[in-house]
Amino acid sequence: MSAERIDGIAFAAKVRARIACLASSFETRAGRKAGLAVILVGDDAASQVYVGAKHKATREAGMASFEHRLPADTPQADLIALVKKLNADPAVDGILCQLPLPAPIDGDAVIQTIDPDKDVDGLTIINAGRLLSGLPGIVPCTPLGCDMMIVDRLGEDLSGKTALVIGRSNLFGKPMGQLLLQRNATVTQAHSRTADLAGEAARADILVVAVGRAEMVRQEWIKPGALVIDVGINRIDAPERGAGKTRLVGDVAYGEAETRAAAITPVPGGVGPMTIACLLDNTITAAHRREGLTLPDAA
Repeated sequence: MSAERIDGIAFAAKVRARIACLASSFETRAGRKAGLAVILVGDDAASQVYVGAKHKATREAGMASFEHRLPADTPQADLIALVKKLNADPAVDGILCQLPLPAPIDGDAVIQTIDPDKDVDGLTIINAGRLLSGLPGIVPCTPLGCDMMIVDRLGEDLSGKTALVIGRSNLFGKPMGQLLLQRNATVTQAHSRTADLAGEAARADILVVAVGRAEMVRQEWIKPGALVIDVGINRIDAPERGAGKTRLVGDVAYGEAETRAAAITPVPGGVGPMTIACLLDNTITAAHRREGLTLPDAA
């Protein structure tokens, strides 16, 4: 048995193509482009790459992209003032503040200033509460992408399926568990204090892993026929490629897991590409809601 490799790059391309159609329709109906504002504070190299990729993807989808690049020594009060200005800007439907923010800025204080209806990262406590209560809100991008992949494979109703989420972060683990619950799966939330973690995993029809430990999940952890979603991304030494070389791996030992799973996301090329696609998805959804427009059925 060899698991189906879930191609996140191809999946994300389909999502982005759908969003481009929605963005074109929105512009016709609303008389303006949907707009995403991204704030970058400081000169962190990785953050600059991420912001550049988000800017490019936003424009390719036919939406307006507003970049705000601020020096690392920007006072917190000035950053919060910018967020409030964007909250009031009718051309802006989504606001993203690239994390991490440089010290001594209180990142949470900044995030909680964002208008929840423009919080396209889904990080405000209002959107967390909406998700917990089953109310319409904005879901963090990575769990939203995983949800899309799971639905594509198993359908919208997961009644009778058992799911294990390894990880309990506010950014991923908790919202992922809530999304699975809303689809009627029987969900267990596991973490570093869970007894017999391998045994819990081996009972799961759907296994979602986000712990940041390279290849922690081994072959015997996988229930035969399970769907495995690997959210981890870890850089490890790769001496077979030459001195000082490295490679990326997930939290799941892919080569072992694919002999038991029915389908699995690889690392890289699995969940990762879905994050920006879902950022665009959240932005076009927020734009429609702000204008009082119903998303077309195709959405």
